[in-house]
Amino acid sequence: MIRFLNVSLMRGTKPLLEGVDLTLNPGDKIGLIGANGAGKSSLFGMLRGELHPDQGEIDFPAKWRMAYVAQETPPLERAALDYAIDGDVHLRKLEAELARLESEPESTENGIAIGEIYSALADADAYTVQSRGEQLLLGLGFSLSQMQQPIASFSGGWRMRLNLAQALMCPSDLLLLDEPTNHLDLDAIIWLEDWLKRYAGTLIIISHDRDFLDEIVNVIVHIDERRLKRYSGNYSGFERQRAAQMILAAGALAKQQRQRAHLESFVNRFKAQASKARQAQSRMKALEKMEELAPLRAAAEFSFEFREPLSAPNPLLVMEDVDAGYHILDEHGDKVGDKVIVSGIKFSLQIGQRIGLLGVNGAGKSTLIKTIAGELMPLTGDATLGKGLSIGYFAQHQVEMLRHDESPLWHLAKIAPTVREQELRNFLGGFNFPGNMVTSPIRPFSGGEKARLALALIVWQRPNLLLLDEPTNHLDLETREALTMALAQFEGTLVVVSHDRHLLRATTDQFIIVADGKLQPFDGDLDDYKDWLFQTKLGKGTTVLPAAGKDNKTAFPVATAVAAPAAPVADKKDQKRQDAEQRQRTAALRKPIEGKIKRLEEQIAKRNEQKAEVDGKLGEASIYEAANKAKLKTLLADQSFYKKDLAQLEAEWMELQEQLEGLAA
Repeated sequence: MIRFLNVSLMRGTKPLLEGVDLTLNPGDKIGLIGANGAGKSSLFGMLRGELHPDQGEIDFPAKWRMAYVAQETPPLERAALDYAIDGDVHLRKLEAELARLESEPESTENGIAIGEIYSALADADAYTVQSRGEQLLLGLGFSLSQMQQPIASFSGGWRMRLNLAQALMCPSDLLLLDEPTNHLDLDAIIWLEDWLKRYAGTLIIISHDRDFLDEIVNVIVHIDERRLKRYSGNYSGFERQRAAQMILAAGALAKQQRQRAHLESFVNRFKAQASKARQAQSRMKALEKMEELAPLRAAAEFSFEFREPLSAPNPLLVMEDVDAGYHILDEHGDKVGDKVIVSGIKFSLQIGQRIGLLGVNGAGKSTLIKTIAGELMPLTGDATLGKGLSIGYFAQHQVEMLRHDESPLWHLAKIAPTVREQELRNFLGGFNFPGNMVTSPIRPFSGGEKARLALALIVWQRPNLLLLDEPTNHLDLETREALTMALAQFEGTLVVVSHDRHLLRATTDQFIIVADGKLQPFDGDLDDYKDWLFQTKLGKGTTVLPAAGKDNKTAFPVATAVAAPAAPVADKKDQKRQDAEQRQRTAALRKPIEGKIKRLEEQIAKRNEQKAEVDGKLGEASIYEAANKAKLKTLLADQSFYKKDLAQLEAEWMELQEQLEGLAA
């Protein structure tokens, strides 16, 4: 277990923790939360041994293996897959030792040592490390071709994914993850959730994604007022418990204030009277002993709202047979071709629509958003804009487009040059840019503060169409909640790409998906999308979208703001049709699972034959003679590998059987 014993920590002159006592049990999955600057990352630094408490100690088993995500990735020429596998440091040491031994002259001692290394490699799952590394990188959004590319060819966000892959590859008893979802798309987050649910060690996560925390953690540790408070359950459970505590604390404070007022009144009235002096004295002592209760304070709430759009054309935008993508340029900047990402787009946007745009990493969501925003021109087809269309566009890397040597006031004055400075200051004050902060260069601002400024600039322009591509990157829980509330009340039209499922659920009422180079309807919710991802991306089922049975091959115009409610089943004929459609969907889901079970059974049979052959050779007395020592080591390593591989194959077989049983239910 992990124990904090009377721990205090200062950072400069600022106290972060004071006299903290806390116990975390092995196997706990812990969400570490608290305001920005409360000390979450510093607590991780203490666990890693990079920081030391000013008082007290942190104790956990010395034999525990710890994994965490490195913050820097050198621009190496090493292939991405090899870099990810480097996370298994023990395995790499064994491989290096094997290479050293094999380079030395042959000898009995050398042969024995090589045999021991081969056995240790088998125990370290060396024979499956390549496939495990590939599965990790596929889950995190890398293609097979990208896995062979050098690290130096990837952007900062993709390098952070590689660092995350290293941490997940490392066999560990304690895994520390600091904002692991910041550089991930929704599909990668859903995959990571599934991986972390199956992680057997102790997990501590810092995250501002409430749905992510809800899915994974069973303990919340809240840093508040320089203390660590443990709550059982997930983030939603923490919110309920915290709210109940605040109500109780407020009630206790009110009761104490009434008691204090009563005691003070008695003392003031009777302390001068001899007959009441003793009673007054005892009440004065009671007052002195009364512990001062402080109310539990909620985090200071931040809120804002989008101003009503000035106009509302209908439709706002119509696309006919549009191909979206990029021009291919030669070294001279001349166009030599086109790269089509999404083709045959038939799409219209009406007043008041609230659309969530789904799709796996690289499918073309950002390309589509950029084309709607006018950042990219259609490669073919027509895009017609409504008269009076005003677009507010928050790009995925919007923060990087700000001028870091300029102030929030400068940025706003640039788009509102005729507005009085005081009015601009007042507006920015509503986005938590008070006093000198409003005229200070934004370079030292946090990522969340810069994102808040980018949102403020969009809100000022009173758009009637909001296009948001990952707007919650860098935002803390409070600002995410403020954005969610503001978007829920926005009176214009909304198209949003986000990995924050809480925001998507609260602000959208229909989903569309970019898949297989096409824009298609998605007749389902985020739980359906999660199921679809596991059925397709991880090769566990059908590639048919939940809208199957409704003719996905047809063009996709978005025609109404909110879909009309489904009519009730009128007669048995409709019921039979629905039952038939359900049977078809179930059959479509069963077929690939049954195919995979068949392939697994073939692999299990093959492995059993191989293991039986090795067992037979190990049963021969001659194999244990000195001359056959190297052969014995190889056979023992093979036996260990076949045992582990069989166990893994049988576990996969059981999982697929459970999926089939679930479909039958």
